[in-house]
Amino acid sequence: MRISHGFENLGAGLRGGAAAIGNFDGVHLGHRALFAAAREAARHAGPDTPASVVTFEPHPRRHFQPEAPPFRLTTPEERAHLLAAAGVDRLHVLRFDAALSAMSPEAFARDVIAEGLGLSHVVVGEDFRFGHRRAGDATMLRRMGQQMGFGVTILHLVGDEAGDFSSTAARVAIEQGNMADAAAILGRWHAVTGNVRQGDRRGRELGYPTANLDFGEQILPRFGIYAARVEIREGPHAGIRDGVASIGIRPTFGVNAPNFEVHLFDFDGDLYGTPIAASLVAFLRAEARFDSVEALIEQMDRDSLEARAALARARIPSRSRGERKRSG
Repeated sequence: MRISHGFENLGAGLRGGAAAIGNFDGVHLGHRALFAAAREAARHAGPDTPASVVTFEPHPRRHFQPEAPPFRLTTPEERAHLLAAAGVDRLHVLRFDAALSAMSPEAFARDVIAEGLGLSHVVVGEDFRFGHRRAGDATMLRRMGQQMGFGVTILHLVGDEAGDFSSTAARVAIEQGNMADAAAILGRWHAVTGNVRQGDRRGRELGYPTANLDFGEQILPRFGIYAARVEIREGPHAGIRDGVASIGIRPTFGVNAPNFEVHLFDFDGDLYGTPIAASLVAFLRAEARFDSVEALIEQMDRDSLEARAALARARIPSRSRGERKRSG
């Protein structure tokens, strides 16, 4: 997948094609329906037409609410990883700043879509809004496309019997520790991602060495203990490992900052600096304070057994789903 930043002065090799437009935080099943429609539009346009995604960085919510707590389901790097896995050919990342947010709907359609990116077709959800103060909607975009020479597919919301697939619904499930509901929306287990950093080595002293990650802009799941499936993405230990993760402030040791650490079962190796994706498969219990280190270790032993059992029976929920209507 080729990645470009901005929409001005792009080379010919990065312009053109069909693209889905949106924030795509989480790259959930509803988003994937948009990507599929973009691939379909690209196929109809010709065998060499790329299927692309146009997205924004930073997330518009962060631009307008700089003091908001972390809320992202995926880091920019993880979003790109998931988009590539979804078969996207090109990723256009537009900087969402004061200049872009001040663009009128007409200017965005003309300067960004038609002239800057040179797109022949765009795919958006029915709730898509664009331009200054979100003045433009999907129907307006279609009308502008007719005037400016690009096609527009409006995809109606996709969901299942529990409701529409949305990043907001996934965030709620994760904050509640309901990893099955989050997985049903995302189509995969929610993962905390990043490069392993050095911790305080307390887990090693307890007989449970851990890999530590920073949350950064990623949403904080419910504090507690989780069965985890970890993808080590590079290096001599690359592969999938099962483990047990802890999220919280470690009250037994008086730590106040939110912390993420995961113990990998039957593993002995150095992961410092290695990119990993630690998927949270099942919430096991809430965080607790223990009166002694010995009591904590006994509970960690029980947690490990329960995590192994949960991982052995884990299946990503599969519900009946489908888009309810599409308009070209």
